[in-house]
Amino acid sequence: MPYKNIEINPEPYSPEFTSGRSRFYRGFSTVDTANRSSKLYDFDLLKQNLLNHFNTRRGERVMNPQFGTIVWDLIMEPMTQQVKDALVKDIKGICSFDPRMYPVQIAINEYEQGFLVEITMALTETDQTSTLKLAFDQKLGLRLQ
Repeated sequence: MPYKNIEINPEPYSPEFTSGRSRFYRGFSTVDTANRSSKLYDFDLLKQNLLNHFNTRRGERVMNPQFGTIVWDLIMEPMTQQVKDALVKDIKGICSFDPRMYPVQIAINEYEQGFLVEITMALTETDQTSTLKLAFDQKLGLRLQ
């Protein structure tokens, strides 16, 4: 049985649409069971994309070994300057992977079970910013703070 042809007609660009502060980006997620409609907008969508990226260990994705993060490989290493520089470079790369946003500030702290990462992101071509606080825990995995 052949697949159906689907035609997608995007909305035409208008400056009024881009200057709005809500629903600049639209998408969906099947991960969050609390979100009944599974629709995500703006920073919620971008945060979910970042979480997907951070939950993937580098080299784990088939046919794309550069996708993912090295945080899980460094989680129990002592926080030397080399480790911190590698983590900052990796996190900046992941945040820059999505052209809809860019990192403004990244703070990394260690605690006994892993790393606490605070990322302040800005939407491209807007003045909107949001902060994402993540705990990379050896036993519990990735948690939002």
